[in-house]
Amino acid sequence: MNTTELEATVRAMTARGKGLLAADESSGTIKKRFDSIGVESTETARRDYRQMLFTTPGLDEAISGVILYDETLRQSADDGRSLASILQSKGIVPGIKVDKGTIVMAPGSGEKITEGFDGLAKRYEEYHQLGARFAKWRAVYCITDELPSPRNIRLNALGLARYAAITQQSGLVPIVEPEVLMDGTHSIERCEQVTTVVLQGVFEALAAEGVALELMVLKPNMVISGKECVVQANARQIAEATVRCFRRTVPAAVPGIMFLSGGQNEVQATENLNAINALSARHPWIFSFSYGRALQAPALKAWQGKKDNVTAAQNAVQKRALLNGAACRGEYQSQMEQAA
Repeated sequence: MNTTELEATVRAMTARGKGLLAADESSGTIKKRFDSIGVESTETARRDYRQMLFTTPGLDEAISGVILYDETLRQSADDGRSLASILQSKGIVPGIKVDKGTIVMAPGSGEKITEGFDGLAKRYEEYHQLGARFAKWRAVYCITDELPSPRNIRLNALGLARYAAITQQSGLVPIVEPEVLMDGTHSIERCEQVTTVVLQGVFEALAAEGVALELMVLKPNMVISGKECVVQANARQIAEATVRCFRRTVPAAVPGIMFLSGGQNEVQATENLNAINALSARHPWIFSFSYGRALQAPALKAWQGKKDNVTAAQNAVQKRALLNGAACRGEYQSQMEQAA
């Protein structure tokens, strides 16, 4: 483990006022995104779209790192430079999604576990050569009155911890992503209860695997009402529940907590991140973002697969990045949406 390199990567990733752009959509997910704008999901189209995102002027003002998909890490731009090197030239750290998605935990079960351990250490050798300096592994938890089950919590925690240990030993910083899904009718109270138990399980497993907490980043859900819940918590309530939950479960050694948007729209994700940072400065972590759709949705809509729309799409990316950067400092205001 090259501790010095890992420390430098963590510092860069968790720079105050900056966050991560999650551009690691799988082939199936990016196809759905392209279908929504009537663009065929070819390798060239995917390259053109990611190139548009990564070459956005001023992207580095609010983006410290980008999570890439395997295909993207291997692609080059029109000028022959690798997409990873374009990010590096801006001082943005390239990362890589390494899990292979989720599978059903057991026949007839609605719960899922994540796969992708086969050849992981070997893949890291190549990923490091291609420019990746951090990695990401996602585990998902269904939430109902009964779920997630203790077994699902345990298996996902073990998977996240084993991945994190392998990642650090391979010279990359692990992003640990336990996502309690927003899908469902559950209340914010139920979400807090489940998120608490999930995070307790994750950090117990990380300790057992000997993972250096100061050399990792946590990418969790916010504590939030289910999408179909009759009572939707406001930003202040979300902030209070989220910070309370994390103070009870996340060790102070963890340098950064970079929230996933998890189905929130772009404005909600920014408002809630701002409320969390505005609530109190008395916490040991950097509260930031690692957003995919909440950063990309306006840009994708503006782009429409056309070269003539690249500037408009990049303006949309820059706007959302800067607004989320302001939210990292607790300085975002709704009026900034129109001003931007």
